[in-house]
Amino acid sequence: MNLYLLRHGLAADLEAHGLAQDSERPLTSKGERKLWRIAEAVKGLELSFDVILSSPYLRARQTAEIIAQALHLGHEIEFSETLTPSGNPKKLVELLKKIGREHVLLVGHEPHLSEFISLLVSGKSGLSVVMKKGGLCKLTIESLSCGRCAALEWLLTPGQMVLMAGE
Repeated sequence: MNLYLLRHGLAADLEAHGLAQDSERPLTSKGERKLWRIAEAVKGLELSFDVILSSPYLRARQTAEIIAQALHLGHEIEFSETLTPSGNPKKLVELLKKIGREHVLLVGHEPHLSEFISLLVSGKSGLSVVMKKGGLCKLTIESLSCGRCAALEWLLTPGQMVLMAGE
């Protein structure tokens, strides 16, 4: 399995926008523009996904929708509570096994994504991984389990991806 993990883009501040819940925070206009550039880099890498699985939080949904639209993916985005900031890694592994696809993009939040990477690469949650907003990671997995089962292929910052997209 090729598992890609993408952190949502830059989101609006909860209090400054008078929002009642963290899950309602949308992407900022700057966050949207940057994600379109990141999507161009994803196209340049010639990545394709059999399924996009996203947190249902607004900023993550918007991030997943931008990627799907930029890549002209015809399939729908699936949403799962296992990708929210308080998501359960074991349940996420179970869901991924159930989906059974080869190329999967997960769109979520910190610190959940970094902890999930750590769990799959090292078998523990203590590995120091930094996922910046709009950062993208690729893991390769022979046999998915809730422990050390993955190799970290690469981890790109949003700045690197914007540079890859060019002008």
